[in-house]
Amino acid sequence: MTGHSRRAEMFVTAGSDSRLDARTTGDERAMLADFLAAQRATLELKCAGLDLRLSRRAVQPSTLSLLGLVRHLADVERRWFRCVMAGQDAPPRFSSPARPDGDFDGAVPDRDVVAAAWEAWREEVAFADRFVAAAPHLDVVGEDGWRGTVSLRWVLIHLVEEYARHNGHADLLRERIDGARGL
Repeated sequence: MTGHSRRAEMFVTAGSDSRLDARTTGDERAMLADFLAAQRATLELKCAGLDLRLSRRAVQPSTLSLLGLVRHLADVERRWFRCVMAGQDAPPRFSSPARPDGDFDGAVPDRDVVAAAWEAWREEVAFADRFVAAAPHLDVVGEDGWRGTVSLRWVLIHLVEEYARHNGHADLLRERIDGARGL
């Protein structure tokens, strides 16, 4: 018998993967938070150990890169949790009306750019986690110019979907960079 394995089993070993610790029963808020935490951890895992290679583009003419995804998701977290749910006036960190694709276009191979992206992402994730923990229930609402009135429940589900979609991109980007693949 040969030692064949599935591609999904080749990135990390199951015993060392905390993303698999998400609850399967119980409180809805905790389950949604666990699913979002697992998706965030997947992004970090796909980016681990790459340093400046995070800025490597997928293929021309695309500006898609792992670093761009980190910057983009920092802005996504900021928008949904700070602006929509908390009602703060918090403009995006990496994009603007003048540079709508600044999150990806500005993802260049520079140590300060990489450090700033991770710092911003971690700050936005921490804010979101605090907001979710402090919310009295999942039916807390915010106003969004795009979707109208949205609940915290909807935002959490949307963020799980957003990360899952981009983590699919991250799978391909990481494999292109160094051959690492899997979940």
